[in-house]
Amino acid sequence: MTAATHSTLFPQGTGGSPYPGPPSDADAVLEGLDPEQREVATALHGPVCVLAGAGTGKTRAITHRIAYGVRAGILPPSSVLAVTFTNRAAGEMRGRLRQLGAQGVQARTFHSAALRQLQYFWPKAVGGSLPRIVDRKIQLVADAAAALGTRLDRNELRDVTAEIEWSKVTQTVPADYPYAAAKAGRETPRDPAEIAHLYAAYEDLKRDRAVIDFEDVLLLTVAILQDRHDIAEQVRAQYQHFVVDEYQDVSPLQQRLLDLWLGDRDNLCVVGDASQTIYSFTGATPDHLLDFRLRHPGATVVKLVRDYRSTPQVVRLANALLAQARGRAADHRLELVSQRPSGPEPAYTEYTDEPAEAEGAARRIRELIDAGVPAAEIAVLFRTNSQSETYEQALADAGVPYQLRGAERFFDRPEIRKAGIALRGAARFGGNDSLLDDVVDLPSQVRAVLSGEGWTSEPPAGSGAVRERWESLAALVALAHDLAAARPRATLADFVTELEERAGAQHAPTVQGVTLASLHAAKGLEWDVVFLVGVAEGMLPITYARTDEQIEEERRLLYVGVTRARERLHLSWALSRSPGGRPNRRPSRFLDGLRPGTTPTVGRTGAGAAGGVERGTPASAAGTPRRLQRTPARCRVCGRTLTDAGEMKLMRCADCPSDMDEGLYERLREWRAGQAERSGQPDFCVFTDRTLMAIAEACPETSAELARIPGVLSRKLRSYGADVLAICAGQEPGHEDGGD
Repeated sequence: MTAATHSTLFPQGTGGSPYPGPPSDADAVLEGLDPEQREVATALHGPVCVLAGAGTGKTRAITHRIAYGVRAGILPPSSVLAVTFTNRAAGEMRGRLRQLGAQGVQARTFHSAALRQLQYFWPKAVGGSLPRIVDRKIQLVADAAAALGTRLDRNELRDVTAEIEWSKVTQTVPADYPYAAAKAGRETPRDPAEIAHLYAAYEDLKRDRAVIDFEDVLLLTVAILQDRHDIAEQVRAQYQHFVVDEYQDVSPLQQRLLDLWLGDRDNLCVVGDASQTIYSFTGATPDHLLDFRLRHPGATVVKLVRDYRSTPQVVRLANALLAQARGRAADHRLELVSQRPSGPEPAYTEYTDEPAEAEGAARRIRELIDAGVPAAEIAVLFRTNSQSETYEQALADAGVPYQLRGAERFFDRPEIRKAGIALRGAARFGGNDSLLDDVVDLPSQVRAVLSGEGWTSEPPAGSGAVRERWESLAALVALAHDLAAARPRATLADFVTELEERAGAQHAPTVQGVTLASLHAAKGLEWDVVFLVGVAEGMLPITYARTDEQIEEERRLLYVGVTRARERLHLSWALSRSPGGRPNRRPSRFLDGLRPGTTPTVGRTGAGAAGGVERGTPASAAGTPRRLQRTPARCRVCGRTLTDAGEMKLMRCADCPSDMDEGLYERLREWRAGQAERSGQPDFCVFTDRTLMAIAEACPETSAELARIPGVLSRKLRSYGADVLAICAGQEPGHEDGGD
């Protein structure tokens, strides 16, 4: 398993950096960059948007941009905040910046940066210490369900928890969940109204127990920055330059926090690829990336399309896959250009059933390993984690070592925690440990300690938990060898320090085995050889993907899988699930026209965007307004800053007096019931109660006034605007069907 950046963080000074030491000066930082990467690195002022295709060196471009600015004296290191989406990516960015001589730059995840600010400012803004953050949200959800007398099985519990998380990152309050879920086309595990009750009970339970969850870290930071302008200005005085990686995965809540960090400034560099948007189910949206030029008219846009990862054959398939895509993300697709030598064509294989497919993949993998391909440079990627077990067994039967990725974080595994305790004890009291009497070098010491935790020189037979534990411990042994090779005088204490640093950055050591991973878990990684399995209708696209947007996200998921391969790519599918089953499956529609002997589906025509630079026109020169600023929402009664989504919809605090016209509200409710009955939709799909209350309080007279009310979207304004304005004016509405 290799990070897509193809670099090694630990130990410092080895692996990814092309320099024996930091570059000599700022100009030396730019050496080795291609023309587009150099444009990124030297664009240090104003808003910058980097559209970076898979394998085009985006991390290299943005780290060199920061380092160049720091080394040239333009960017003070302490004024830069680089935001990523995983601890590993943040740790890697810090490591690269150190190698480039740009120490002192903050590289963190959104949550890490927000938590740091929340802990610092909580005593000043609220008083006391920050509430405890719950480790396992799912247990709180279970307790909330029990309090309501609702029985949830394990899968429902997980899915309801995911719905609550989605609601919070999209800033949806419990009362608005049914409408928001319907609008987003979400496949809900229970009736939406029931989930809304569970969500409300969960929030009440958190308050009763004085705890907060992961999403509250962002919500509370946003609330403090909105409500306390003195604190917001203090944060803005600290951080004046922002870099956001994987910008296509930003949620509405994260964008709101970023806006508050920025204030009225525009020193922002974002990096992303709309064609790799695969996390919309968590609330991520590429709209912020695609609308960047609208929000920042003067932005410089740089497109990176030189693919340094994959062969021309793999890149050709990736481009062809997106050429058939539809939708807004497809309008901004990038046409990759491979920079690597030619390689083999992608292979397509059809099997009679899933066990045969797994055995076929394992057999080919065994042949590759026997031919000299390292097992760690091979991956088997699938759509769902439930497909893993068949491949685990097939690889074990073929005598192929493997590792599972995405199930549990490496340093959270029980065997790794126990091994860490044992290694720390040995490092501290090794002189009294008989296990270490006859060993001198570091790898032998680590092997001796881990032998007491279940490690053996030969792997156990078969698959399952025993094999997984052995593979985890074997990864520590391999890491000891790597550290000893890089630092021959390294001690057991040095090794323990290495592990602690890696755990902090979630930089897991490479397991010397074939990687088994879902396509979602594979994002950001790359291998020499990739087996994409189960590429069949019903699995890719998945059965429950029904809308055009959902289907296109499934296509992008396959695109991410294809672009993980450097040299060899194998795609396969099975005609039936089990031996002897009816062969009623067919290859994925996404392969139509791509695999030999098939006809392309009707899709897009023309090439994607080429690489290059687009210079924005300064707002003052173009006569266009500067970047739109979101002003804080304030209660129209008392003037307090509003942070609750429901209160923001009403434009007043929940406990402030309402001037709502009760008669108007009831007439609107009666009209809504009729509209819902005619269109066959629930009432809330017309307007929620909160929106009707806001209308009854505002009593708008014109379409413009009605459009300013939160919850009255352009579609609803077109469908229902005339009726609502008529009711507000005391007239009888027309009875047109306002359905979509």
